[in-house]
Amino acid sequence: MPKTSAAGKEVGRYGSPRQSIWSRKRDLCYLIFFIIHVPVMFAVDLTALYPPSLTPTILTTLRSYYHTTYKDQFFSPGGPPTAWFGLFLWMEALYHVPLSLWAVGALWDGTHPLLPIHLLVYATQTSITTLTCIAEYLSWTHLTVSEKINLGYLYVPYLALCKKNRPFPFPLNSVPLDLFLPSCSSVLQKV
Repeated sequence: MPKTSAAGKEVGRYGSPRQSIWSRKRDLCYLIFFIIHVPVMFAVDLTALYPPSLTPTILTTLRSYYHTTYKDQFFSPGGPPTAWFGLFLWMEALYHVPLSLWAVGALWDGTHPLLPIHLLVYATQTSITTLTCIAEYLSWTHLTVSEKINLGYLYVPYLALCKKNRPFPFPLNSVPLDLFLPSCSSVLQKV
């Protein structure tokens, strides 16, 4: 049974007035993102950190399929190609996983007073690591422009998600999104 305030309105776990997740569109988008992101982290991103003897074959196959399909060198079978990307994986394991699991409940409830600051820190960290990865893969000479654009379809949406919290010191529309997603840049600029 939900808690109610003295005025008879429903309140969340932290005593703030509670609104349905369906009326909080931005929170609903973040909630859906985190619900999808948690299994993706465990099934694709973090498998390079698993001991080979404990890695299920299906995860190795999925990661291999991703690498073969998108030619993303960050997920090559030999492990992370650079030390900084290995660091990014550890940041994902030690920061993104716990925050993502916590965020699902906090977003559903919608009354945790620290939710906005946690999302801002998450968005800032994610935008920095994503921009670093984008800059790196754009320098890969073995990929065609088309293959780089296909990688953009996977990486650039993280920047659109981060834009909602404005972690950038500049407006996102100053980033040349046409370079990454020619057909979607006008949509992303409106997000």
